[in-house]
Amino acid sequence: MNINNIMSSLEARHPGELEYLQAVKEVLISIEGIYNEHPEFEKARVIERLVEPDRIFTFKIPWVDDKGDIHVNLGYRVQFNNAIGPYKGGLRFHASVNLSILKFLGFEQTFKNALTTLPMGGAKGGSDFSPKGKSNAEIMRFCQSFMLELWRNIGPDTDVPAGDIGVGAREVGYLYGMYKKLARENTGTFTGKGLDYGGSLVRPEATGFGGLYFVNRMLEKHGIDIKGKTVALSGFGNVAWGAAIKATELGAKVVTISGPDGYVYDPDGISGEKIDYLLELRSSGNDIVEPYAEQYPKAKFFEGKRPWEQKVDIALPCATQNELNEDDAKMLKANGVLCVAEISNMGCTAEAVDYFIANRVLFAPGKAVNAGGVATSGLEMTQNAMHIQWTAEEVDSKLRQIMANIHAQCIEYGLEKDGYINYVKGANIAGFMKVARAMIAQGVI
Repeated sequence: MNINNIMSSLEARHPGELEYLQAVKEVLISIEGIYNEHPEFEKARVIERLVEPDRIFTFKIPWVDDKGDIHVNLGYRVQFNNAIGPYKGGLRFHASVNLSILKFLGFEQTFKNALTTLPMGGAKGGSDFSPKGKSNAEIMRFCQSFMLELWRNIGPDTDVPAGDIGVGAREVGYLYGMYKKLARENTGTFTGKGLDYGGSLVRPEATGFGGLYFVNRMLEKHGIDIKGKTVALSGFGNVAWGAAIKATELGAKVVTISGPDGYVYDPDGISGEKIDYLLELRSSGNDIVEPYAEQYPKAKFFEGKRPWEQKVDIALPCATQNELNEDDAKMLKANGVLCVAEISNMGCTAEAVDYFIANRVLFAPGKAVNAGGVATSGLEMTQNAMHIQWTAEEVDSKLRQIMANIHAQCIEYGLEKDGYINYVKGANIAGFMKVARAMIAQGVI
């Protein structure tokens, strides 16, 4: 495999798609050695087939606001790879959505889903529509218009969307309601549904919960007890919410959260009623965090900054891609950080990841750490297919086991000669091998 040739070809085909190209290059670097040990992969051109999505749907979404004005947004669904199961991945509604971001997310999703050991392929979709500041009626009309274009191309054994940034239980409900009406079937075509119509317990918290289960395994493997450790989180969506709850349950202390306005540092820890306050703040449509410092005077607000400058034991990016750069990585290392793990997708820049690995900082990538969300979505699909609902304890137990299995796969393929566990390499190889073997078995399609 010639990485430079492959990347040059991709850059020529997809100029300017930086996030997508970054994600592909990271995987290629990790798998180069094992790929070259399997001449059957090269003969079948597995890489050339794997780095391109199976298909991309792009469509306009006209919708009418409460004043009667007409708006037009763009919608996408990237069906990346279904070698091991139906396409599976979230929908993101945010002004920043573009094809490069969705292709990177769909590519990552392919390997992440493979790591869960559940039969799910990789996909992603969304729109440059932002629900922020819109009424429920406007969001409903937009979701219905979105689904009018997409419904023929999804289904319980074809493609199962879910939520992501900007797509929560409300949006999933509107999307699924329209799908159900058009398809005339009531199936597990969406995950992240409400509990009253096929949703799974623990799903809203699952990404954060799973991330902490993985981090705890990492620390235990290295003889470190998570109890008493300080944790920096970014963002405060569902991911950071679940992470804050589980970190506190495991005995750690969360000391930062962040928003578009900056971050808050609370030396007393963010838990209990403080989390409830943040949830109330978020549900009011306010995603800034400065009011937290006004509510809790011991906390300090840092305008326009990121939490990675604080001295903490564990750093967990939970917001969006490339939110932690090389300078942040150097600050964390200088401050003695014990562990960094991406609970957001590709939360660190490539330079930051290289720095962590070169300096032997304990680091794990999003495709392993944040797989708890899609794993629980897979469990929701199973419950829907069986027409049952498991208890929260049953779902949580299965989630713990899945994250333990992912951690074991990372060690199997990521243990290096000096004893350092390269979780990036381990996760990429483990996910790739499963998908590649399935592609070889199914012929050239």
